[in-house]
Amino acid sequence: MSNSETVVLGGGCFWCTEAVFVQVRGVLDVESGYCNGHTPQPRYEAVCTGQTGHAEVVKLVFDPAVIGLDTLLHIFFATHDPTTPNRQGHDVGTQYRSGIYWTEPAQAERAQAVIAALQAEGAWAAPIVTEVLPLRNYHPAEDYHQDFFARNPHQGYCLAVAAPKVAKLRRAFADWVR
Repeated sequence: MSNSETVVLGGGCFWCTEAVFVQVRGVLDVESGYCNGHTPQPRYEAVCTGQTGHAEVVKLVFDPAVIGLDTLLHIFFATHDPTTPNRQGHDVGTQYRSGIYWTEPAQAERAQAVIAALQAEGAWAAPIVTEVLPLRNYHPAEDYHQDFFARNPHQGYCLAVAAPKVAKLRRAFADWVR
């Protein structure tokens, strides 16, 4: 994938974030994982304790000739709440923090510009608390987390939390849905 870029996004539970981005045209690969913690090769059970410092994230490989980082970030911000530190809905803990973990310094600049524009237009009543940091200590999640929504669309959490995010993507970003 020589004509691709990689960025890692944390928008709460990775099942939901993955469910959104696998639907987006120009996204070549989506992998659920953990990043920016201090434990090497963490396991889900340890991450859930909040003691590893990791965020639940999705690693996106995308084709910038098809979809730009700004568009991906607008989708990201529209499909999670970037104003609640360490929580998304009923999911509470540092592992559910909102974050953009960049692989190239230019991505950090773009992320900060998108955040500033959203703040200036008053997209949310509260300030955006999304952290923008270099990607560190990334580790893929266990196999059973990959493609979770696609494999478990009728599971309770998927119906209650992931499905509405996918529906919002389809409404608000219809031109970008595969």
